Amino acid sequence: MIIKLIAKLLLIMLAILSAAYLVPGIVITGLYPAIIAAVLLGVVNSIIRPILIILTLPVTILTLGLFIFVINALLFWFVASFVEGFVVSSFVSALLGTLIVSIVSWIGNHLLTE
Repeated sequence: MIIKLIAKLLLIMLAILSAAYLVPGIVITGLYPAIIAAVLLGVVNSIIRPILIILTLPVTILTLGLFIFVINALLFWFVASFVEGFVVSSFVSALLGTLIVSIVSWIGNHLLTE
């Protein structure tokens, strides 16, 4: 159980580092800010994200689910504002970073379950 949690934490950290490498507007200064960002992103995604999804359900339905990308980008940007050494310069950078983190985490979680 704890090994799986640590593996997922490392996976999110790797996803954040890859987003910082691929997206020009995302800067991360080292492993420590990446670990802190991964932990905070996990906490925010498990507590705040479901509340926001329920509150914005009409808009999400109206946009056929695409508004969830906006919610994810805003939460990614929100986490970056609390971690020193992790900078997201714009909303577009946050959106692209969120897409990369989502894709890397999805692939990694798929590989971890097999």
